[in-house]
Amino acid sequence: MRSIDLQTFSYEDRTSVLAELTNSFAECGGWVLDRRTLSPNLTQFHIELQLRAVLDLYAALISAGVELTRAAHLGLTDLCTCRKHVSTIDLGQVVSLRIEINFLEDVTLHSLLSTLCPPA
Repeated sequence: MRSIDLQTFSYEDRTSVLAELTNSFAECGGWVLDRRTLSPNLTQFHIELQLRAVLDLYAALISAGVELTRAAHLGLTDLCTCRKHVSTIDLGQVVSLRIEINFLEDVTLHSLLSTLCPPA
């Protein structure tokens, strides 16, 4: 069984993103093996799903407002490439994913500038 770690982040509302992801995992036929809140801004899922559902998971992550790091995009792209080139029998192969979602606050230009340049 393959195991992939995905580092992700989101500027969206934590509650709605987590609810949408939980539904998406089920719709993709995935099993949530573990869900942990590591800090107020960091949640981790450990899921398993069949290789045939990787493309659906990729789309669900993006649709939920989750941004992927370069390494996460490469990992999922690699799985999608494997999915495309394996036989129908191998599409049932189970893939293990650890998805870490860091919820970030949107930093506006105004707030950034106000901390760098105090008013005169």
